[in-house]
Amino acid sequence: MSLYRHYARLVKKKTRSKSNLYRFSLLKANYENRDFLRCYCLLRSFSCATLKAMARGRSKDSDPIRKKSPEEQTVGLKELADYLGLAPATVSLVINGSSVADTIAPNTKKAILAAARKFNYRPNFFARCLRTRRSFTIGVMVPEVSEGYNVSVLSGIEDHLLQEGYFYFVASHRFQADLIEEYSQLFLHRSVDGLIVVCTPWEHSLPCPVATISCHHGVTGATRILVDHDQAAQLALQHLAELGHRKIAFIKGQKFVPDTEVRWKAITRVAASIGLPISSKLVTQIEENSPSPNLGYKATRDLLVAGEQFTALFAFNDICAMGAIRALHEFGLRVPDDVSVLGFDDIESAAYQTRGLTTVQQPLREMGKTAAQAVLNRIAKGNDADRGPEQILFEPRLVVRETTAPVRQAKVRKTLAEA
Repeated sequence: MSLYRHYARLVKKKTRSKSNLYRFSLLKANYENRDFLRCYCLLRSFSCATLKAMARGRSKDSDPIRKKSPEEQTVGLKELADYLGLAPATVSLVINGSSVADTIAPNTKKAILAAARKFNYRPNFFARCLRTRRSFTIGVMVPEVSEGYNVSVLSGIEDHLLQEGYFYFVASHRFQADLIEEYSQLFLHRSVDGLIVVCTPWEHSLPCPVATISCHHGVTGATRILVDHDQAAQLALQHLAELGHRKIAFIKGQKFVPDTEVRWKAITRVAASIGLPISSKLVTQIEENSPSPNLGYKATRDLLVAGEQFTALFAFNDICAMGAIRALHEFGLRVPDDVSVLGFDDIESAAYQTRGLTTVQQPLREMGKTAAQAVLNRIAKGNDADRGPEQILFEPRLVVRETTAPVRQAKVRKTLAEA
């Protein structure tokens, strides 16, 4: 019976239930009358929750009057709003970083954020998703992630999505058709609110808002972000022609890159319009699937070994132009004294070479930011007819640095053995 007495003491110490206190008084009376069977039945009648608490002992979570530490304190949105004397909607706008929060007084925003820190408030993400029927997540598909074009575009996408409180997934497909198909479905299964596709052969129509960058197929429901390649070719070739260059070598991009043929057609049109000859012997194409400067290096070596003389070289992109400059130096040619080199994109490192690279600038960060804005705009407007333009065309700009100069007598050697 000592075990029952022990339980009885614990029940009296822990319980705040009137019914249990009444049972305890009966238990005590029956125990004093040595009616142990009735004591046993009374003990069984105590609430299960109370007995479980007794079995666990005195844990910190079972004490109803114990104050929690600041790290354990959690409050809901309504409690936080009541504490501040504000509407829950006002608190929500500030906590979630909504653009509408700009209309709220700075002192109010400061008080809300201070209270959120004090009470360790965290927005209920899943409740927000259920309420808005959004995941607040965007998928981003790129060929690869390395220095150059893709990283600059991603930076612009990231700037806007972070500002608007969106998370994003990035998938690299390396121009593999099966991965492009698989990733587009995988993003849908992950319940992304929209998709941004960068420099990818894209012909898919998806049931979510899509924005494409440097993808030239027209797809229903997708906003296309493009640069004006005719204007880019005009700027580049006019610049070289004004410097007196007539023998210009060209390095084309890979066949599977969407910009390659569009840009080359623009170059041939502009060259014909200004009377600039293009020799097929001075045109080479990158074949390998790699973002390395080595591709431009190898392509330029092939041109030099072939022995056809040229005074300028127009590369498909800046990374390719950097490799080309290395090959020219190895052949004993000076840039720009002997050969002028022109790139495309104006990536960040282009200005910081030993000689700053002259290039045709695409506003890559702005293009990425615009794609993110277009997707979020379509998400916000839902099925409304007016969801923004289907195509946004950016104007390129020529950035003249130190790798182009007036033409001189070229010193191109005919074979690698003669270098």
